[in-house]
Amino acid sequence: MSDSARNYSAFDLELTHQALNFQLFLRLLTWLRPYRLTLFASIALVITSAATMVLMPVITGRVIIDTILLPTAETNDLPDYGLISATEWLKELLNVEALAAAGILYVMLVLAQSFLMFAHQLTLASCSLKALRDLRLDLFASLERKPATFYDNIAVGRVMTRVSNDVENLFALLTGFGMLAGEFVPFFLSLFLMFHISAELTGIVLIALPIAGVATYIFRSVMSRIFRLIRDSVSSLNQYMQEDLSGIDVVQLSGREATNIDQYRELNQENRKREFSAIDYEVIYDNFNNSLASLAIAGIIWFGGGAVLQEEISLGAMVLFTQLVNMMITPIVALGQQFNTLFRSMASGERIFQALDWDEQLHEPENPITLPERLTGEVEFRNVNFGYYKDEPILRDVSFKIAPGEKLAVVGSTGSGKSTLIRLLVRFYDFDSGMIFLDGHDVNDIHSRDLRTRVGVVLQDFHIFSGTVRENITLNDPNITNERAEWAARVVNADKFIRKLPDGYDAELGERGKSLSQGQRQLLAFARVLAADPEILILDEATASIDTSTELIIQDALHKLTEDRTSIIIAHRLQTIRECDRILVLHHGVVREIGTHEELIAQQGIYYTLHELQFQDGMAATELMGELEVDEEVTEPVWTEDQDDTGEDREKYEEPLETPIGPR
Repeated sequence: MSDSARNYSAFDLELTHQALNFQLFLRLLTWLRPYRLTLFASIALVITSAATMVLMPVITGRVIIDTILLPTAETNDLPDYGLISATEWLKELLNVEALAAAGILYVMLVLAQSFLMFAHQLTLASCSLKALRDLRLDLFASLERKPATFYDNIAVGRVMTRVSNDVENLFALLTGFGMLAGEFVPFFLSLFLMFHISAELTGIVLIALPIAGVATYIFRSVMSRIFRLIRDSVSSLNQYMQEDLSGIDVVQLSGREATNIDQYRELNQENRKREFSAIDYEVIYDNFNNSLASLAIAGIIWFGGGAVLQEEISLGAMVLFTQLVNMMITPIVALGQQFNTLFRSMASGERIFQALDWDEQLHEPENPITLPERLTGEVEFRNVNFGYYKDEPILRDVSFKIAPGEKLAVVGSTGSGKSTLIRLLVRFYDFDSGMIFLDGHDVNDIHSRDLRTRVGVVLQDFHIFSGTVRENITLNDPNITNERAEWAARVVNADKFIRKLPDGYDAELGERGKSLSQGQRQLLAFARVLAADPEILILDEATASIDTSTELIIQDALHKLTEDRTSIIIAHRLQTIRECDRILVLHHGVVREIGTHEELIAQQGIYYTLHELQFQDGMAATELMGELEVDEEVTEPVWTEDQDDTGEDREKYEEPLETPIGPR
């Protein structure tokens, strides 16, 4: 399926919404496979614990009532699982009364059952958490590899819901099923014992089972839709919060706090209504099952009481039967409650696997070529056509060639396709037709990972990660040493402000580096790219948000750094453009003009018009340039003014700082 024809709304809508999807559940178990020994141990523990639980009412009915308090002959054929003999053994061993021995045995079973259940819960939680840890990592890795087109169409908040909330819901599913397995062991043991005591009374209990089954089916049908709506409402809440907090500066500057709170309140209210609907049905279902169990026990007491009076069964058998009924009904009630978790978790599981299976990916060559250790930096676009959406082309038959070491400026009005050019060069998108060459190699024959190590890009919206300044320059690349990171910072004039930070290069930067000025963040962007030493340097409006004085500092560094390095500079400032070897003019996705500054001025075309519009700004920049003293042997300029773009006093440089090319 082509990206242009892809239905991105299906990312949330095209789900099966099955309450019990065994294929999905079996697939989920594949993440448990590495921890199967722990899982099998947990199952063995819960089965043993459940069997121990059944033995406790046997002590009450068979041992204490029928053997010790009211010994009768009517129950000799009922199984006691060796508990009568065990009581006699304890009586002789401890030299106590039979009732005391039975009490001690009962306490021992309670302690054993509690210990076994505790061990079961720990082992089950351990393997479940490890499996979901691996699943979350695989999901995150899958999302990391999704192409740019995916995030152009899918809200980040909805994606985050799948990694956080949906994976968390699966933990309740795995642990719930483990606990349910323990509940059904006493169910079958109880049913076996009940048939031995009285087939007639067991029949009364079995009448309740189909009623409970019908109620469960109706409950499942209603709740499957409700829980699907709940998951959608949670996604909407997360999406709105992510969008709102990401643009909190704009929200506060425009005074939209109250409006946004009202909108969030509406979404939250919708989620609350759906949650309350789920709670209402859950309460009705739970109370129905509990009432059904109570009615079954009432019937047993009515009919069983008569059997005791007629001496058809013993009192101990009757007491044992009522306790076994509870043990048999409890798993059914637990199953209904587990359906609540099942509905939530299956919806979450479907959403998780949908994200994992989303087949959108960038084309990668089956046999990628190996690039030489160092490229010359020749770039060629040949008849390239591209559009983000079908029938809406952005680039039309674009062709041009950049010689090794050449600096090419790309100019044009907003929406002309300037940024699209570089996104195709680094293969963020597959283009519709045409070819792009790097040193004569088709970029489609180069793995995107290898290609991006050779092309350094500085975007206008530079992203800073949480971490130290040094980590934001090196990005934890083992090939970039601390010395090279500091050298790169000195070259782009970032070293001075970095060393003024409390911990210098080890200073911790918060989310998106908001403690830094826009100019400082841009200087870090240059340092990051230059430390990686790419053969091709791309600047996408990299100085658009920086004041003129700071831009002059950067341009001085760039003048040295772009020597013998192919550079593509997308800019709108006259000073930046004029220093390039050639200028390419894009207009509505078509290359309209290409040449030197003087050649394009002489043509008096589109570039000439742009030049005239910026003439006044160009004059101002020229005047400021005269105040900047530059030594050809240094990378840091000597300032005569006392203010930089942050408003802080800048120390005047007594001596120039030499910054030779640092080690890799």
